[in-house]
Amino acid sequence: MQKILTLHLVSEATGQTLDSVARACIAQFPNTEVRLRHWNLIRTQIQLRRVLRHIANNRGPVMSTLTDPILQADMEAGCASLQIRLLDVLDNALHFLAEETGEEATRHPGGQYIMDENYYQRIEAMHYVLAHDDGQETRGLNKADVILVGVSRVSKTPTCFYLANRGIKAANVPLVMGIEPPEALFTTTKPVIGLTIDPERLIEIRRNRLNQMIPGKSRPEAITDYAYIDLEKVQEELHWARRLCRRHNWPVIDVTRRSIEESSASILELIATTT
Repeated sequence: MQKILTLHLVSEATGQTLDSVARACIAQFPNTEVRLRHWNLIRTQIQLRRVLRHIANNRGPVMSTLTDPILQADMEAGCASLQIRLLDVLDNALHFLAEETGEEATRHPGGQYIMDENYYQRIEAMHYVLAHDDGQETRGLNKADVILVGVSRVSKTPTCFYLANRGIKAANVPLVMGIEPPEALFTTTKPVIGLTIDPERLIEIRRNRLNQMIPGKSRPEAITDYAYIDLEKVQEELHWARRLCRRHNWPVIDVTRRSIEESSASILELIATTT
């Protein structure tokens, strides 16, 4: 029987950092169902007392990224009185960096979310992705940091949005067999990277997409007439796209067994080596 654990995540800011750390760790314990309870933007003692009452009613260990010393002390005291384990995720890292830099941490809540140059760069990148998604505005490709190409449904768009959140202006251009790609794709000085995928996995993704687009047609046989999901046609389509990328010396990333985050990491590495 699978064990069930409630894990409380308490943060002064959006909770994204804590959520990422928790999920990365949880993935290493496949025999336990971990139910996350998020408590974000906790910046006052009144808010923290409310959180502790909820934790008392739904008991489970606590991971925290509180940086305010008063809130930290209250959290430690509250968990001790409830006899609940507490892990301060940032504390060891802050002490480590304080020793290395010789500077005391400011302990400013949400310090990574300031509206600085990097913030506005991410906003600008997001606007760029919206304007240059799926082959739109190809005249602006030379303003991109990277251009992703590939056949339909190989995750070009979500990858571009993830990159935009890292401040990268990413355009994507679909490759359609029988239709010549835009000339701007061949004249750009920006890095072009192809995405590919296993044909059977691509068919599965496309089949799900088609079922969503056709109300009441949930059975696979309802859409078998579409060349879009014919194995032979899809294999031919993917081979054609690979040959096109090879002909223009565009590197290709296979996204079959990669998450969006892993694909993006590979893209960032390729950008770093080509610029």
